Amino acid sequence: MRFIVFFLLSLLLLSCKAEKTPQDQYFEAGDERFTYMGRTLTSGEGKELIASGASVKTKVYGDTVTVFLKSKEGSYHYVAVELNEEYKGRFRITKDTLKFALPRKDSANTITIFKETEAANGILIFSGIRANKIEKISEQQRAKIEFIGDSITCGMGADTTEINCEEGEWFDQHSAYTSYGPRVARELGIDYEINCVSGMGIYRNWNDEDKPALPDVYPYLHLDGNHGKRVIINKEDPPQVVSIALGTNDFSLGDGEKLRMPFSEDPFKENYITFIERIFKIYPETKVALISSPMTREEDSKELIEILHEIKAQLADKPIEIFEFKKTYARGCSGHPSAEDHKLMAEQLVPFYRKMLNKE
Repeated sequence: MRFIVFFLLSLLLLSCKAEKTPQDQYFEAGDERFTYMGRTLTSGEGKELIASGASVKTKVYGDTVTVFLKSKEGSYHYVAVELNEEYKGRFRITKDTLKFALPRKDSANTITIFKETEAANGILIFSGIRANKIEKISEQQRAKIEFIGDSITCGMGADTTEINCEEGEWFDQHSAYTSYGPRVARELGIDYEINCVSGMGIYRNWNDEDKPALPDVYPYLHLDGNHGKRVIINKEDPPQVVSIALGTNDFSLGDGEKLRMPFSEDPFKENYITFIERIFKIYPETKVALISSPMTREEDSKELIEILHEIKAQLADKPIEIFEFKKTYARGCSGHPSAEDHKLMAEQLVPFYRKMLNKE
């Protein structure tokens, strides 16, 4: 009889212990408790993170969290990870899982995954998360800036902590997370979206005269000259500011080998005005910021800023503001801004954007 009582008590204790240790579960990317930002697309494999800085976030519970990611095209990407708004690092992804210990064992932890590479590098697929429990982040709708630009806005050549400029692939130093746009957004406590393509300009690109430029690919989800699926505009979450930083590649001399015509002001100005008018048609209530280049030569910078002021004057009935960098920032790869340069750029830009957002 004593043995039976002991056996039953043991079972009860084991049952209580099991109840106190919930098992981790797998949550697929389509779960409504995930929040996405930037250009994404739902597919049979999960959620496709397309553009630079596209992200997914949620609250997680338990001892650990495992994130399932993979490259759709078989190449590799980089992601940045935040845990409870603390930067955990930059990780190379081919077909990988990232596992993190959760600092808060008895309460919610917030995890955010950011795509570091750009749309031109292909698609990064987020398949899901394994954790004890997840929960949607409930927050009021925040102000948002959409950052449109070229390789500078993409964060190209910014992060050399693991691979030097002369080594690896052209995108191995890409870091959208440390670029000026996300830095500004984190400082102001706002949301953001990045739509950028390295090498592209307003009317011509870094080393070609007749290929699609940024305004041509902007309407398409993958920012691709081959067009494809059009982006769906979320009218319920429009940006309060659309920031355009283009012109560096229009003024570029190219590779020095391919025939390059001198810069032409007329098509530049015409294309820029048409693009701005299109932005206002998409977002009638937005404001537009025109940003000068931190990479161009002194004489080109002067001409660019003069043209931007002419554009503003021609669109005098629209809410347009201009920001001019007073010096170059080119300590990263191929004369691009480094991560530290982006930090300095963001510090200058924060008051400018704060004023545009009426957050003073």
